[in-house]
Amino acid sequence: MKEIQALCVYCGSTESVAPVYLEAAERLGAILADNGIRLVYGGGGIGLMGAVADGALARGGEVVGVMPEFLLDIEVGHEGVEDMTVVDSMHSRKQKMFDLADAFIVLPGGFGTLDETIEILTWKQLCRHDKPVVLVNIEGYWDPLQKLIDSLIDGGFARPQNADLLTIVTKVEDILSALAAAPEPMIHTVSSEI
Repeated sequence: MKEIQALCVYCGSTESVAPVYLEAAERLGAILADNGIRLVYGGGGIGLMGAVADGALARGGEVVGVMPEFLLDIEVGHEGVEDMTVVDSMHSRKQKMFDLADAFIVLPGGFGTLDETIEILTWKQLCRHDKPVVLVNIEGYWDPLQKLIDSLIDGGFARPQNADLLTIVTKVEDILSALAAAPEPMIHTVSSEI
């Protein structure tokens, strides 16, 4: 696997979740900072988004937030993130985060996290990229998604090899070793084609 310089983290932006998820997000931010890996994320200051940024910032890590302008009125942007890119739409946000990242990490989240995850997997399935995607199944949070993927394959709507589009780990401490074991990307794409 080529050296990872920037990781995009998809995660929830609500605080009404179990502490185990917030603690894992903060640990992930610290791990990235300690390893000199830039955090690219949705720019929020609350929930898992805020926790992952806090974890990185507390250790002197580099953090890049990407937030659509309309969300600035709804979500609280992280005030400690100096490198905040404001874009015009959710589509632009996802494209910008894709362009800035060498790999993708999925922590627990809601509809937005699920949307980002499915889209990045679909792009990978369609050979628009070959960047690693690691899903962190903390406390079995993503078990239903794993079952859905199995159901898609069993029903003939996805090929068996589509299960290999993502790597699943159970704790944030396993992310870097999972990325190190990922094969060297073979697809060379132009991001504007996505």
